[in-house]
Amino acid sequence: MKKLILTGVAILTLTACTDKVAFVDNSKLLNEYQEKKDIEAKLKTEVDAYKKKRDSISLAFQTEARAFDAQAKTLPQNVAQKKYNELMQKSQILQQHLQQEEERLQLESQTQMDSLLSKVKKNIKEYGKQKGYTFILGANDGGSILYGADNKDITKEVTEYLNNQYKSGKK
Repeated sequence: MKKLILTGVAILTLTACTDKVAFVDNSKLLNEYQEKKDIEAKLKTEVDAYKKKRDSISLAFQTEARAFDAQAKTLPQNVAQKKYNELMQKSQILQQHLQQEEERLQLESQTQMDSLLSKVKKNIKEYGKQKGYTFILGANDGGSILYGADNKDITKEVTEYLNNQYKSGKK
């Protein structure tokens, strides 16, 4: 019985040793992935354009509000109140518009990053199959590796693979 158990453990150990296992540093991989850099640059351009638009609208509204303040003293009470109400309504509409634009940008950013992560996982799976890995584990953000030997870290190779896949798809 002892021999049978020892033989079983030996077989399991030999089987486990034949598995090809490596890990990827998720943070480093994403920070060095060109498609992520391109998405971030595009989103930054859109955010900067939004900020300029927001600042321009705010400045124009502030100018209009100051002009009203100066003019309100000379207007009859009912006319001043009517113009004040119109100004407040315009302010609310502008704020709603800007808030919708900001929410659209946030949603677009989240959608693109979710799509990117899905694509990265798919490509890592393909890489693993091509290279004969049984497992490719993730370290750091979104991973569960607390320690990995340096010779099992394939972050650089996978990053190069992903960047090459991205370049070939861009053409």
